[in-house]
Amino acid sequence: MAAQAKGTGRAKGPRGPARPKTSAAANAPAKPRASAPPPIPAAPATAEPPTAEPPTAEPPTAEPADRRPAGLRLAAAAQLIEALGLGVAAVFGAISTAEGKSHQLAAGVALTLLALGTAAGLAAIAVGLARARPWSRIPAVMTQALAVIVGITLLDGNRPEWGVPALVLAGACVAGLLTPASLRALNRSPVNRP
Repeated sequence: MAAQAKGTGRAKGPRGPARPKTSAAANAPAKPRASAPPPIPAAPATAEPPTAEPPTAEPPTAEPADRRPAGLRLAAAAQLIEALGLGVAAVFGAISTAEGKSHQLAAGVALTLLALGTAAGLAAIAVGLARARPWSRIPAVMTQALAVIVGITLLDGNRPEWGVPALVLAGACVAGLLTPASLRALNRSPVNRP
C-alpha cells in the first residue's frame, strides 16, 4: 500500500501481460494520399558475407587454384626443351672446340660457355613459367623472339634438323603464353595501398 500512497496508482503484485498503448490516430483508418508514390519493394537480402575484394567482371576459372593452366604448362615445357636443346648444342660446341675444329680456341670456349649460361637462363625462365611467376612472362616472350630469329638463320644455313624444332617450340611457347588462362595466371595482383 506504500506504492499507492506515493501516487503511482498501482498495487503491488504480479504483473499481467503488457498492453500496448494505442493512440486515437493509430485506431483511425488510413486515408490514401493522392500525391504519394507507390511503395518501392525492398531488394531481397542476401546471406553472403561481405568480401574484402571488389567484384570482378571476369568469369570464374574452371581450374582449381593449385593447378596451372594447360597453356602455361605448354609454354614452360617448350621453354625447358629449348634449354635442353641449347645445352646439347653447347656440348657439341665443346666437343668441336676440343677436337680443334673451332676457328680459335678462345672463341670456341667462349661460345660454349655462353651457350651453357643461356641454357641455364632458359631453364630458370621455364621454372618461373611452371610456377606462374609474373616476372617470367617478358623474358619468355623475348627468348621466343630470339628463337624465331635463330630458327630462320638455321633454316637459311641448311640446318633444318635444328631450325624446324626451334620454330615449332617458339610457336608453341608463344601460343601457350597468349591463352587467356595463362595471361590471368601471370598477371600481377594489384597492390593495395592504404
